[in-house]
Amino acid sequence: MPETKPVLVVGAGPVGMVAAAALIRQGLAVTVLESGPTISEEMRASTFHAPTLDMLDDLGAAQEMIHQGLKGPILQYRRRDQSVIAQFDFGILADVTRHPFRLQCEQFKLTRILYALLKDKPGFSIRFNARVAGCTDHGDGVEAILEDGERIAGSYLIGADGARSAVRKAADIAFDGFTWPERFLVLSTEFDFASIIPGLADVSYYADPEEWFFLLRVPGVWRAMFPVAAEVSDEEVMTDAFSRARFARVVEGHGDYPVKHRTLYRVHQRVAATFHKGRLLLAGDAAHINNPLGGMGLNGGVHDAVNLVDKLAGVIRGELDEAELDHYDRQRRGVTVEHVQRQTITNKQNLEAKTPEDQKAFQARLAEAASEPAKAHSYLLGVSMINSLRRAAEIA
Repeated sequence: MPETKPVLVVGAGPVGMVAAAALIRQGLAVTVLESGPTISEEMRASTFHAPTLDMLDDLGAAQEMIHQGLKGPILQYRRRDQSVIAQFDFGILADVTRHPFRLQCEQFKLTRILYALLKDKPGFSIRFNARVAGCTDHGDGVEAILEDGERIAGSYLIGADGARSAVRKAADIAFDGFTWPERFLVLSTEFDFASIIPGLADVSYYADPEEWFFLLRVPGVWRAMFPVAAEVSDEEVMTDAFSRARFARVVEGHGDYPVKHRTLYRVHQRVAATFHKGRLLLAGDAAHINNPLGGMGLNGGVHDAVNLVDKLAGVIRGELDEAELDHYDRQRRGVTVEHVQRQTITNKQNLEAKTPEDQKAFQARLAEAASEPAKAHSYLLGVSMINSLRRAAEIA
């Protein structure tokens, strides 16, 4: 094997750890550089789609994730009066996936599972408290430059270091797009919404012209997401009174639920100008970010990592030309722009449709999609990101 230096992966989040696991599976050495003191415990994303679970199953992680997570076989769209616009059963996808459901499992569980699988594997190493400030591509190898000036040599470098990626900035890759004016508030509560909402699915989106929201169940808690207008201060949003007012929108007359966790964040739609520049590569949030409606950000990042490693391993072994890394860029950047960005923007616009005409049109489209099995199957191929993977495979 011509390359003797390890592949460097910057970031030990889910995308970075998936890339590391895929590299080890290919028999390649990898060094993960993580800025924090240990594997992150952040909740953040929690939805894993069917094809993502298939990929994680190949890496040996899916079974334990399912054990620690919660299967969500049903997807609902509702109105604020609790009437159901449409309902879909992921079980209908059993002909195209080994995991015909959504899995609700906080992302930190995946990183812990992968770390446990990898930590004693030959060829795997990880350095904590190793914040990467920059990187250099020397043509025949790379160096990651830590904040303290230490340089770590590798064969290639995968930047999976999030939306503020130091790797992307060091490579001088543009990150164009826009930021939504409103912020998103996520509230977690141990209150069981299913106890007061008959037939509530574990994944339920509420369309409303005044303020859409969604409810998502993970083990032990329900997570609720609400948009927050730009003019409302961060200080006001983080108060118990603001949380009670948001929760009161879910079911009239109810709202004083215990808040276990709250997160407020800005939401962007941005895509890197390229996912590949020499021996520097981007994946996950370092390459693309989008609003969370549809759960496509983390899943798309995992799809990036698996696609990239399949190609990179062939390049390192001399089986593929280095131009194959441009193929990674064409495939994954292509579907990010064509599918993920477009679909997540559309998801938000549909839920917040203002005019009666737009609301009626959205609800009619959903009802039509749910009206018979073949149409529901087609709809769920898009929602579950199976279609985006198929489209990527078509890009030469």
